[in-house]
Amino acid sequence: MSTSLAALNCYRRRADIDEDADMIPKTRKSSSPRISELENAWPPYPPPNETELERAVRLEEECEAKIVSESIDRALEDERQSTRRERKSETKLLLLGQSESGKSTMLKNFQMHFAPNALRAESDAWRAVIHLNLVRSVNFLLDAMARPLGPPSYGQTGDGSPTTPCFSHRVSATPQANSDLRRFKLTLSPLRQVEVILSKYLSTQDGPSTGEGRVTPSGQQSPTAADVTIRGGHAWRSLFRRQHDQAEEQHSRYSEARASQVDNARQILDACREDVVTMWSSQGVQSALREEGISLEDLPTFFLDEAERIMRMDYEPTFDDILRARLQTTGVEEHHLRMETGAENGQHWIFYDVGGSRGQRASWVPFFEDVNAIIFLCSTAGFNEVLTEDRNVNRLLDSFTTWKTICSSRLLASVQFILLLNKMDLLDARLKAGVQFSHYVKSYQEENDLEHVTEYLRRKFAAIHRHHSPEPRKLHVHCTCAIDRNTTSAVLLRIRDTILVTYLSAMELI
Repeated sequence: MSTSLAALNCYRRRADIDEDADMIPKTRKSSSPRISELENAWPPYPPPNETELERAVRLEEECEAKIVSESIDRALEDERQSTRRERKSETKLLLLGQSESGKSTMLKNFQMHFAPNALRAESDAWRAVIHLNLVRSVNFLLDAMARPLGPPSYGQTGDGSPTTPCFSHRVSATPQANSDLRRFKLTLSPLRQVEVILSKYLSTQDGPSTGEGRVTPSGQQSPTAADVTIRGGHAWRSLFRRQHDQAEEQHSRYSEARASQVDNARQILDACREDVVTMWSSQGVQSALREEGISLEDLPTFFLDEAERIMRMDYEPTFDDILRARLQTTGVEEHHLRMETGAENGQHWIFYDVGGSRGQRASWVPFFEDVNAIIFLCSTAGFNEVLTEDRNVNRLLDSFTTWKTICSSRLLASVQFILLLNKMDLLDARLKAGVQFSHYVKSYQEENDLEHVTEYLRRKFAAIHRHHSPEPRKLHVHCTCAIDRNTTSAVLLRIRDTILVTYLSAMELI
């Protein structure tokens, strides 16, 4: 009875509605606005001929329903407030730039400096990428040396540009070289299967061992081994994560049989280790590669040089190994970093790593909203190269155009801009080798050295930013070599300080 009284008390205003309903003439049509209002009201209009007991039960149920409804409303509001707080506490960074400008490598630098434990947890996945880099390089060399014997021959690519000549006539100039070639082809043939296994497990895009290589303005390509290419949004880092308990094992993507295949691939690598080291140390092979235009610079020579260590069964990747692993992304990859060091410890940083080829740049725009900072990378070494997708466009000039488009976006009017002039080591090497910067950038008329070229690039990008930004804002410019951890460390700390100031300003703490 007390419950019923509580229910009645909970809806004292309902009695007023009931009294009004009793005063309505019985002949009144149900289409009356007043009747419709009562019928659509909550709690529902009481049924006719309702007894006192039925009324008490109904009101009790309605009171309970109201309590549940209000509880749900409070939970939804709490969730909305929590989401707003999380968004304020999150720092979102967008990595932009051409393909092969170093975006993924710079992201790995951030992980190494600010979330090293999380990166170590991904070491199994990175080991597979490193092994695939190495295997594709070895298979590329075997394919190059297996070309038909004879004098140098120059073919034509689909667009009429010349290919690099065959160099098998040099390697096979002596019976001993022929014997070595046949032996390498036989003993290293199992690496073909290793490439298939690792490509399958990483879910990479299908492709041959030979990639397109770098394209010079003359249209010539320097053949090289194909990079590992991963689809954006594919959680490949968790595929080989060590399983510490049964729950993780049950949710693992790969069955025990597939994991066994990966172990077999590692055993094959260990068995082929000595032959790979012997082949790569052969002066005949390396001289032929250089003489016939196959650039050792474009091969992951670091892994070939370290094949003795990397191909061992007990190999564990170091941070330097992970930093040099070559991995291309198509589409957009979202990386969540929980910072582990310094003043930013515990903060949540989200990086968006987007594909940089022309066909993928349309996917950049949706990520402009709510981003805290843009990190734009320019490959300074691309001044004497052209785009693979359009050989009429110089890579550096395309970076200028892309930078102008980004600076002009009103969606990014209040966003912090950070410019990284990357691959300074390659730029320095090419300038010292006599490649004239002014030959490819007509507006440049100064000395052909690193200092003057770097200053020109700083001024050029700064002028574009100043003239095309919707609102005045500060530009932060840094010169980097993404594979050099020592020099990059100081740059990362300055970038962190810049982002922290932006974060604190957004939180209205400064």
